Amino acid sequence: VQLQASGGGLVQAGGSLRLSCAASGSILSLNAMGWYRQAPGKQRELVARSVSGGSTNYADSVKDRFTISRDNAKNTVYLQMNSLKPEDTAVYYCNLEQWSRNYWGQGTLVTVSS
Repeated sequence: VQLQASGGGLVQAGGSLRLSCAASGSILSLNAMGWYRQAPGKQRELVARSVSGGSTNYADSVKDRFTISRDNAKNTVYLQMNSLKPEDTAVYYCNLEQWSRNYWGQGTLVTVSS
C-alpha cells in the first residue's frame, strides 16, 4: 500500500487549501482514511477521519472549518481547509487503516501566515 499526498503550501490566514491523498496497492473496501498533522515540537494529532461506511470525525479545533471527503472509486481522500489560522501550520499526513494496520503518506507542509 502506498499513499501519495499533495496540495500543501503557503497561504494567508483566512485562506483555503485542499489536500488530496491517493492510495494504491491492495486497498480493501472497508477501511478508514484520514489526516493527521504534526506541528514543530508537538505530537502528531488527528485532524479528520472518514470510515468507508460513511462516518466522519474531526478534531474540535477544525470543526466547522475543515471538511473531509473521499472518492472510494479512486481510493482518494480529500481535506478541504477553510478559514485557515496560523495554528493550523503543520506537516499533514495522510493515513489509511485497514486490517488493523496503519499506512502513512509522506506528509505535506501547510504554512499559514498571519
